[in-house]
Amino acid sequence: MSPVLALIPPQIITSPGLLAPLVLVVVAFIYGTLAPGRQAAMNAAKAAVAGLLAAVLAALTVLLTGPVELLLLDLGAVKLGLCLDALSVLMLVLVTFLGMVVTRYSVNYLDGDPGQARFSSWLCLTIFAVAMLVVSGNLLMFAIAWVATSMSLHKLLTFYPERPGAMLAAKKKFLISRLGDLCLLVALALVWHEFGSFEFREIFAAAKGVTGPAISWICGLLVAGALMKSAQFPFHSWLPDTMETPTPVSALMHAGIINAGGFLVVRLSPLLTQSPGALNALALVGAFTALFASVIMMTQTSIKRSLAWSTVAQMGFMMLQCGLGAFALAMLHLVAHSLYKAHAFLSSGSIVNISKSAWTPSGRPAAHPVVVLSSVVAALAVGFGIAAVFGLGIDSDPGHLLLVAVFIMALAHLLWTLWSSSLRTGLLFWGLLIITGATAACFALHSGFEHLLASALPQYAPLRSGFEHAVLAFIGLLFLAVLVFQSQLPLWASRPAFARLYVHASNGFYLGTLFGRLTRKISA
Repeated sequence: MSPVLALIPPQIITSPGLLAPLVLVVVAFIYGTLAPGRQAAMNAAKAAVAGLLAAVLAALTVLLTGPVELLLLDLGAVKLGLCLDALSVLMLVLVTFLGMVVTRYSVNYLDGDPGQARFSSWLCLTIFAVAMLVVSGNLLMFAIAWVATSMSLHKLLTFYPERPGAMLAAKKKFLISRLGDLCLLVALALVWHEFGSFEFREIFAAAKGVTGPAISWICGLLVAGALMKSAQFPFHSWLPDTMETPTPVSALMHAGIINAGGFLVVRLSPLLTQSPGALNALALVGAFTALFASVIMMTQTSIKRSLAWSTVAQMGFMMLQCGLGAFALAMLHLVAHSLYKAHAFLSSGSIVNISKSAWTPSGRPAAHPVVVLSSVVAALAVGFGIAAVFGLGIDSDPGHLLLVAVFIMALAHLLWTLWSSSLRTGLLFWGLLIITGATAACFALHSGFEHLLASALPQYAPLRSGFEHAVLAFIGLLFLAVLVFQSQLPLWASRPAFARLYVHASNGFYLGTLFGRLTRKISA
């Protein structure tokens, strides 16, 4: 046996789910550092393919035999273990698939760059850290992988140290990540003090039905760490500023890095559901971030910065879903957004050609009363009609109804947009067919994810208080206000007040500038 394999516990070698991160870390340490630039990148791409195959095999194993737990280190109070269940293998397949795409893309993207071998090594280590995070079997292992993911990503963000903008963004991310790590570590200590264990199953069983200050503090710290990890307001400004890093890094961040906060919430959802206050805070911050970032996104002239602000908004909406208890829907959102946004970053260079063939506005105001009424009626008919088919009625949980209402607002906005195009009649006809099919597919996928993840997620049926109903109503009004704002843009564009707002929004309302100054002072 080779010296490398002699150091590896046999249960890792025999487990298909653990072969994925193992292959990547071996390549990072050996082939990635010894091989020349392009060869190192090609080795990393081959390792990523092997990792994906191992992840798929792990998913099939879980599907056929059920969840698998492995204990890697047992030192009494300190245990490190891994868990393969429906939730973890879903994320493992996603991470390794996007890792394969990004590593293959990087072979040509950085071809000739003197740092290509170094980049490939840190790329493999980052994917390895994320893979270990999603298959962690206890909170201690999760925290170690959480920190390792952030540290390895920092090396990718600082790949070009001669670029001041990239270094400032990396320093911002580093400071915010350390705050998030501190929240997680304090929560870790409180969990041990309260439950005497880091094992997920034991924590969830002990926390069931328990209330009190300790649970509130634990859940609050976990939510704070998740918000910081996923670039939520006011900790969001670092993400749009990372666009000076290589494009593969931007795509890789959607493979369980920027959405690691959402995964933390879903993974620990049986614990977090014991604290309605933490979930309400998650919903409010997520909703505000989603709307705040979506407004800024519309003002960006850079494709990559627009995509970055879109990611902030999408992560906010995912946090809103988690705060409302729709954990399966949040996972569907996470998977779909990761695949879409990674593709969008890697193909961002073709956007210019696409924009040349886009339809032009017709000049007819999209906010005409007849258009507004027709769009809303059509969206309501499609949205609630298909929701009823899948068993979602007016007596359902108000949180789920809020999400359906937001979905219907999106459909109405799409119909407004189609009406304002130069191909109005044809697009409206096809648009109605498209939104009907998309709505049916969305509800079908949601049902599928609920069935797939039923064993890993809590059967959460919240009892909404009067305050929580007020929170839901406020969030709904926020989304409605932004919808009206977007629909009125063609009419307000020439107003001086709107021009001033546009300038402030295009600069992110200067929060990034203020945090940048603070970062320079701290790091000086």
